[in-house]
Amino acid sequence: MRRAAALLLGVCLIWPAPAASAAERAPVGWASTGSGTTGGAGGRVWTVHTRAELKEALANDGDPTGPKVIRVVGAVNGHEADDGTLLGEQDYAPGYDLGRYMSCFGEDGADWSDTRFDHCKRQRQLRQTGSNKEKAQIQLTVPSNTTLVGAGRDARLLGVFLTVNTGGNIIVRNLHLEAPVDHFTGWSPDDGTRGSWNARFDAMTVITGRNIWIDHCTFTDGRFPDREAPLGFHGERVQRHDGLLDIEDGSDFVTVSDSRFENHDKAILIGSGDGRGDRDRGHLKVTFARNLFSDIVQRAPRVRFGQVHVVNNVHRGRAPLYALGVGVESAIFSERNVFRYPGGGPSLAVAAYGGAEFLDTGSWFNGRPARLNAVASALGLGSEVGWDPDDVYDHRALTSPAAIERYVLRHAGAGRPHGRP
Repeated sequence: MRRAAALLLGVCLIWPAPAASAAERAPVGWASTGSGTTGGAGGRVWTVHTRAELKEALANDGDPTGPKVIRVVGAVNGHEADDGTLLGEQDYAPGYDLGRYMSCFGEDGADWSDTRFDHCKRQRQLRQTGSNKEKAQIQLTVPSNTTLVGAGRDARLLGVFLTVNTGGNIIVRNLHLEAPVDHFTGWSPDDGTRGSWNARFDAMTVITGRNIWIDHCTFTDGRFPDREAPLGFHGERVQRHDGLLDIEDGSDFVTVSDSRFENHDKAILIGSGDGRGDRDRGHLKVTFARNLFSDIVQRAPRVRFGQVHVVNNVHRGRAPLYALGVGVESAIFSERNVFRYPGGGPSLAVAAYGGAEFLDTGSWFNGRPARLNAVASALGLGSEVGWDPDDVYDHRALTSPAAIERYVLRHAGAGRPHGRP
């Protein structure tokens, strides 16, 4: 039986704490389970201003998994070379040209040919080598036992492809993460009915990570929104961004709390593919608590396999394709979320992508009870998700849409005060 929802407590304001004390706050949700998540508490404290300094701090003087707290001051640009210059498309692949690359698919983008024009083979090679060089430049991997925290209200990672790869016990807090622009995004003619662009880089990717806490962060396309991308095939914009946050390949015990996801198409993907059950089944335990999803088109989040708790989140803005995507063998427990899509209906909140079960309790749509279980039932989904967050960890859910919106709009995101619901 679910316990009675707790009453709303008064809000205690604490502006983003210094790095030494930031790791002392405990996470809610799945990141609090297992071995817990303390990040680099008690370790060496680094203060970084540049990409080179951040890379050095992550290496931690040859002991990358030793405990460490890394304070980010100001803007760190992933394209910044060691000498301080900013690298661009032509630095990674001199001679690459998007228009020439596209011309090799023909006018309708249906089929690539190396021999369509004299430049085609060379453009294909430049795109591949350029993409690899860009990845090598912008990817920064966070090792185990690390707290990566923004110092002050304007700490930013610009165009950084932040990754966790088999790391654990990691905290990322109080950072603006601007999604990288893929200068060498690829066109796939057979993806979908008319083809699709597939960018390579996320703002953050967690691969086989355990006990990860992402807190008070802002994820956005920032200076490079999709609406300003060049035109591609069929009069549509070239997609130069992938996800804002992906969690995949058996990752476990992850909490994303008090964060913002803004102005993006495919925001969050949990589970890397329908055929990856051998790696993901029994894992991908993730909590999303008190986050703001603003003008997100889809995947907020989309889930495969995982036991995912979405509680007290606010979804608002332009009508999306969908918010919560129910994928293969997923078990999404939705609790008291607020959806505000003017002119839309509750069917925008849930979409079925091969999943079978979904359960909501107490969510609202445009100020009224959302009745998402009825929406899910109409999609052929059942409600036997097989787990209850109350059986796993303690959490306190806000119980009215006004309280949820007031808290999330004030506290979610980087550079905003910490609060206690």
